[in-house]
Amino acid sequence: MATSQSVLNSSTILLAGTNDWLTQFATTLETQTDATVHTVVTKAEASDVVQKRTTDCLISGDTLEGTTGLEFIREIRTETTTLPVVFCTADGSEAIASNAIEAGVMDYITLTEPIEGMTDELIERTERAVRSARRSATERDRARQFDAIFNDSRTATWVLNPDGSLARVNETAREMVDVDVETIVGEPFWMLPWWAETDTKNADIQQIVENALDGKFSNAVVQQPSHIENPQVIDLSVRPVENERGDLVSIVVEGVDITERVDLERDLRQSEELHRVTLNNMTDTVLITNEAGEYTYVCPNVHFIFGYTADEIHEQGTIDDLLGTDLFDREELAEDGVLKNIETTATDKAGRKHTLLVNIREVSIQDGTFLFSCRDITKRKQREEALATLQETARDFLYAETHQEIAQHVVDDTPSVLNLDASAVYLFDVDGNELRPAAHSAIMKELNGPLPTIHADGETLPSYSFVEDEALFFDDVHEADRLENRATDLRSVAYIPLGNHGVFVAGSDRISFFDDVSRELTDLLAATAEAALDRVTRESQLRKQDRTLQEQNEQLTALNRINETIREIDQALVQAETREEIDHTVCELLTSEDRFRFAWIGAIDRTADTIEPRAWAGREQGYLDSQSFAIDAADVEPAGQTAATGDVTMVTNVAARLRKDPWRKAALARDYLSVLSIPLVYNDLTHGVLTVYAPNQGAFDDTTKAVLAELGETIASALSAIERKNALLTTSMTRVEFVIDDSTFILSRLAQDAACTLSYQGGVQQSTEGSYVFVTVDDGAVPDVVDAASQLVGIDDIQQISVDGEGGILRLRLTQPFLALELADHGAVFREAIADPTSTTLVIDIPDSIDVRTITQLVRETFSAVDLRSKQTLDQSMEPDLYSKFLEKLTERQLEVIQTAYYSGFFESPRESTGEDVAETLGISPPAFYKHSRTVQRKLFETLFEENDFSIPGISGVQ
Repeated sequence: MATSQSVLNSSTILLAGTNDWLTQFATTLETQTDATVHTVVTKAEASDVVQKRTTDCLISGDTLEGTTGLEFIREIRTETTTLPVVFCTADGSEAIASNAIEAGVMDYITLTEPIEGMTDELIERTERAVRSARRSATERDRARQFDAIFNDSRTATWVLNPDGSLARVNETAREMVDVDVETIVGEPFWMLPWWAETDTKNADIQQIVENALDGKFSNAVVQQPSHIENPQVIDLSVRPVENERGDLVSIVVEGVDITERVDLERDLRQSEELHRVTLNNMTDTVLITNEAGEYTYVCPNVHFIFGYTADEIHEQGTIDDLLGTDLFDREELAEDGVLKNIETTATDKAGRKHTLLVNIREVSIQDGTFLFSCRDITKRKQREEALATLQETARDFLYAETHQEIAQHVVDDTPSVLNLDASAVYLFDVDGNELRPAAHSAIMKELNGPLPTIHADGETLPSYSFVEDEALFFDDVHEADRLENRATDLRSVAYIPLGNHGVFVAGSDRISFFDDVSRELTDLLAATAEAALDRVTRESQLRKQDRTLQEQNEQLTALNRINETIREIDQALVQAETREEIDHTVCELLTSEDRFRFAWIGAIDRTADTIEPRAWAGREQGYLDSQSFAIDAADVEPAGQTAATGDVTMVTNVAARLRKDPWRKAALARDYLSVLSIPLVYNDLTHGVLTVYAPNQGAFDDTTKAVLAELGETIASALSAIERKNALLTTSMTRVEFVIDDSTFILSRLAQDAACTLSYQGGVQQSTEGSYVFVTVDDGAVPDVVDAASQLVGIDDIQQISVDGEGGILRLRLTQPFLALELADHGAVFREAIADPTSTTLVIDIPDSIDVRTITQLVRETFSAVDLRSKQTLDQSMEPDLYSKFLEKLTERQLEVIQTAYYSGFFESPRESTGEDVAETLGISPPAFYKHSRTVQRKLFETLFEENDFSIPGISGVQ
């Protein structure tokens, strides 16, 4: 019989099988125990109950529906290995018992008849199986618990043998040292590398281990040795482990890293020292009193707020005398423990009022019960009140529609925001380039007198603040160099720029009025006003869009006026005889009748990278002397930008970048409010820069820019024509000879490729098809030169004009402009060129009116290797005059025909080429050739005999 304490009373038993005895045994269990019994006959039912894992023991017969008992047991062992199983069979044998044990049963019972006689044995063996299973489960749980404790990642654990030597360690302890732990197993714990240097022992560790050997629990705090990287402070706990007989079987040592805690304790001590220092130097004041309000502690920094020393505070009596009576409700403090942010007013030693925030806390420190922490918020209170007023001001600005209204609002609200009665607002007049007083207070006029209009030249304090965009604060404005009114009674004064709109001025007759708070509020008031002015400006610009049509009409009128000026200039250019006349005429016509304020023409000096003025007209007012006109692509005077880029530079608003570009200040000071700078370029030849200044913004638009840019080309063309004419008419010139070594020169390249000598002695022509050049071939085969020329991309066409033994004459059509044409645009004459395979010699005639350095620089810029070989002065009294008069009478086609005929040997005797040959070369008919030839000859003789005063021997009176 099972006892009342039987484990079966709290167990669930599953009986599985079709044997009759199972039914009888189920009845017996339910009668004699409080066990929960389930009876099943099929494998599916039995498997379902087992899978729910609510069964404490399975008793199986040898048969189930659909399987045998042993097969069923083998199957459930794949699901669980811990469920106790008792196998019962009436056909017992050693083979069946062996199979049962192999299947995983806990007990094997051979049943005998009658079954009733085995009931007690079945119950006893069932109870034994359940108890054994529970004991095993308990042991497994304990093992898992030990493993969890042993492998705790936060705690290092060592297990020692009864003699104190190391038996095993967990992974946390292993990671603390860089040692193969297996090599030190069996070593005394107090000599291990966790605590000791090599071959040394740690006496403290040895002592706590010996205490454990005596059955005592011990602990110690140990600092790891220095050979360990990042040594820690370890809190060790050592306890003995005894068996059920009380014998020591092992020692367990647990170590916890307390390095952080130790560091925190050290930091806490340092923090306490820091708090003492802070308490002595902070601006907040701490006071401690007893119940009667008598001081038990006064912070040493009490003077920061109250002006008294700690001793003087003690002498005053109670805290009521300092902070006032009824400061707080004691019952409320007792209930809450602390009262925060109590606002009160106190008077310092000098009689000044202070607004304080007081925190009160119940304490028990130095015989005191109340701790008072006082913070001075006087300035913050003032700032809050000022900001509230400033917010109202900002709302008022929303309804203002003009700059004048905003200026008046600023002046009206200055007393409440800044606690200042003297204020004024200057607004910038763009058209007049002036700062005009738009609003001012009565006190400002009383202290300073009437406010004048100020020129925006940076000379006075308001002007300087505006031009430099700099806020100025003065403790005593009389110390400022730019103070214009030395009789002013103002002392502390602030000048705050309002963007591009003007300047805000606020002041007092007191010295050193502006502290950090008042400066901040002054900046905020000015920033709010500037934002409102920006808004009004934007709205004004939107309204201006409605007047777009009218502005366009005005622009057309201005453009017509400019066109009229250009027509006048064109007429003057036709009649001009000299470059100086052109320069001065252009500047005078551009500035006449107040068309533009100022205009000047400058020459580009590439050597010094500057522009030198050579002609000007209008209201110059010393502007040219105030600037250095450097050549640069950015941030310089527009003339310098144009010279650097070769493009038109247009500045529609000089004041827009006033503080970034220094030249703008000088321009604004002379009322130059917009600028246009135009390059004077013709056929890639630069003749300088024309710069025009207008007295109003936006005087130049894209259309005006295009028209004046075209005017620049016209002026450059006229200057080029003057230079060419002067070159032809001059009676004195300089002949320079250069030796170059540059294969990019077409004659040099051709001489190298054909291994010959080529000579050019005039005859270049420019047509729509390219440049035609006549060259003489010396000491070379003309066909070889023709073949070499056909391979050069710089030569588009080659024609043989004549062939004579070892040489001949060729006409080349070049794809790129020839040097002679560029020299002609500069007023120089490309007289001769001789190229051989090694070098090339150039001969150039430069009229006295042209700077030789200009031509020399042009040649050096054109070729890579240039050597100036010689320079001589020539006097050609009559030749240039005849030559120029003759060339003026010829058309380009006539000149081409006569040059081709000459170089073809048509005029030789006997003739080297017939008229038909020359006509075929030119692609014209023979009659056309003869007509052109006779025309040219007639014009030559006409120039020679009819337009020059000289006598021919044997003929008198011929003019």
